[in-house]
Amino acid sequence: MAPRAPRGLAPALLWGLSLFLGLPGPVWVQLSPPPKSSSPTEPHPCHTCRGLVDSFNKGLERTIRDNFGGGNTAWEEEKLSKYKDSETRLVEVLEGVCSKSDFECHRLLELSEELVESWWFHKQQEAPDLFQWLCSDSLKLCCPSGTFGPSCLPCPGGAERPCGGYGQCEGEGTRGGSGHCDCQAGYGGEACGQCGLGYFEAQRNASHLVCSACFGPCARCSGPEESNCLQCKKGWVLHHLKCVDIDECGTERASCGADQFCVNTEGSYECRDCAKACLGCMGAGPGRCKKCSPGYQQVGSKCLDVDECEKAVCPGENEQCENTEGSYRCVCAEGYKQIEGICVKEQIPESAGFFSEMTEDELVVLQQMFFGVVICALATLAAKGDLVFTAIFIGAVAAMTGYWLSERSDRVLEGFIKGR
Repeated sequence: MAPRAPRGLAPALLWGLSLFLGLPGPVWVQLSPPPKSSSPTEPHPCHTCRGLVDSFNKGLERTIRDNFGGGNTAWEEEKLSKYKDSETRLVEVLEGVCSKSDFECHRLLELSEELVESWWFHKQQEAPDLFQWLCSDSLKLCCPSGTFGPSCLPCPGGAERPCGGYGQCEGEGTRGGSGHCDCQAGYGGEACGQCGLGYFEAQRNASHLVCSACFGPCARCSGPEESNCLQCKKGWVLHHLKCVDIDECGTERASCGADQFCVNTEGSYECRDCAKACLGCMGAGPGRCKKCSPGYQQVGSKCLDVDECEKAVCPGENEQCENTEGSYRCVCAEGYKQIEGICVKEQIPESAGFFSEMTEDELVVLQQMFFGVVICALATLAAKGDLVFTAIFIGAVAAMTGYWLSERSDRVLEGFIKGR
């Protein structure tokens, strides 16, 4: 494969330098570990390199699976031997080794592409583990398992069982980290070889340690029972190998506010607010007050609300008093409302009658209709129920009513709808 200038300024300068000096092999590119102040979410270069190699190996499997498997074994063996280590296959694998959004992977591939090509064509036989050859030996980004830091020092507890197998060595497998052991729950010590606070050794041999929990308030113990305590947690005191709760409320250890009272809890205490009736208190409720708040008075052993409305306390006209908890307020009497600080009588609108919106002309017509109905009724009575006069009477009433309603129909309907 003809040598190609790598992408990027730094690799290009190194590539040109190797050609100028006539170096037989490629110039190794070493990535410096990220500064200590780097973002905690940014992956360590070793993890990026491991991900790149894993993706590369998956690409090798994919290219073999996609290009062969048709059934002609002899033909496949002949073609596979040519394709297996070809430049074509390498290009196909490298094209899909990094996702589009993985900036760190693309950056690392750009800096190490010449190394990958050198391994592909010249180093596979003697160094079949690409991760070890690329990430640890060449780029020096990673360390063997159980080691950490720039010099790949063993983690506490040894490289074979870092942190005794009961914790995580910070920076393990990378050129970074402090090597500090983050122990599992119940374990402690530099290499997680001891039981932590609140645990005791249930079993131990040359290679294993089993830590079990002490009884609740025990910080150190010789067994799981209540009477096995050797040291107590904060808020407890050791008494005859048992941890007894300290009543902070009965000592000067509690610190509560002036309007609060102390409540003892297991291993601690709480400060709770006094009742509203109290100015300082010794417990909950109005019967534990040291002194009554304004608006309250002591009745027996309790601070009870004073009913200020028993006295004339509202000076405004048409006002009345309403008692409240610890105070009172002045409100307008029933039938009055407050306007600009004064209680004035509410004006209740009178309900309008059926004829309230009639004009004078309509009233005149209605009066004429009324007199016409009266005259027709008298005429009918004078005729002693004669059918002719009765028909004339009914016709006259219908005619006058129709005339009046034709002028008032809209208002009449609206009045009936509104209940007038």
